[in-house]
Amino acid sequence: MEYIRLQEKLPPKEYRSDIEPTWCPGCGDFGVVTALTKAFSEEKLDPTAITMTSGIGCSSRLPLWMNAFGVHTAHGRALPAAVGIRLAKPETPTIVTAGDGDIFSIGMEHFPHTARKNFDITLVVMDNRMYALTKNQTSPTSRHGYKGSLNPYGNIEDPFNVIKFAIASGATFVAQSYSGNPKHLAETIQAAVEHKGFAFVNVLSPCPTFNKIDTFKYYKGRLIDINKELGHDPSDMKAALELASHVLDADNPELEDAEPFKGKRPIGIFYKVEKETFEERVAKLKEKFAPPSGEPDWDEILAKYRP
Repeated sequence: MEYIRLQEKLPPKEYRSDIEPTWCPGCGDFGVVTALTKAFSEEKLDPTAITMTSGIGCSSRLPLWMNAFGVHTAHGRALPAAVGIRLAKPETPTIVTAGDGDIFSIGMEHFPHTARKNFDITLVVMDNRMYALTKNQTSPTSRHGYKGSLNPYGNIEDPFNVIKFAIASGATFVAQSYSGNPKHLAETIQAAVEHKGFAFVNVLSPCPTFNKIDTFKYYKGRLIDINKELGHDPSDMKAALELASHVLDADNPELEDAEPFKGKRPIGIFYKVEKETFEERVAKLKEKFAPPSGEPDWDEILAKYRP
């Protein structure tokens, strides 16, 4: 099912709403808004056809700032809402914007099933490595030792490797980018939107208010493009998983000189494969079994279950 598109490109500003963001000054999520508007413009998407869903958190406010249909769901429930949209309106581009806590904590159970079924959904996670809206608690992606408001002695857990998890869950497009690199981020999100299937983009997005470790200053000079600098082929799952297993090496000072990233944070497309989407399989079933009129005969169906 092809997306609804315009004949000519709209300028990126036409994909913004009149509502001004209420994020803190310097929030990394501003870069995600800019990248999304550029990607939508390049893809010639019709603003009246785009649907965006989100959960709860700072990043989940993003649909408010966009000129699109937005669904602000319950905490962790952005993905099942997006699945419903895809089944009802498969011609509608569906974008999910959420945070690391929303997707990988309370909403964790929805990720692997949405990914393995390969719904044509683009999931953009703004990963600031903590909960910001509720004032600095550790999230599943927080560093070991990170001091949040509820664990002043430091996080005793290891962070969750979301890239490796996404590949293992069956996502057909897995990438990581950085909100401080608008060109790379816009290109990555555009590639994700173009992709037919479940596309996951993890965005390293600093929170200047609470996270004083994973800052813009920290990321400067600490990024490595796995496609351009390492020549990684995203069609190679084995190589993708091998690289993904080292995504968090930079958290450990003892691994600063270790291959393949030598203390840097990887960005780029880890994995990409073409595969039939869930919506395409549903369409085949309808074509094969749906009645000629397109409408089921409910009386005939219910009669089968009557005594």
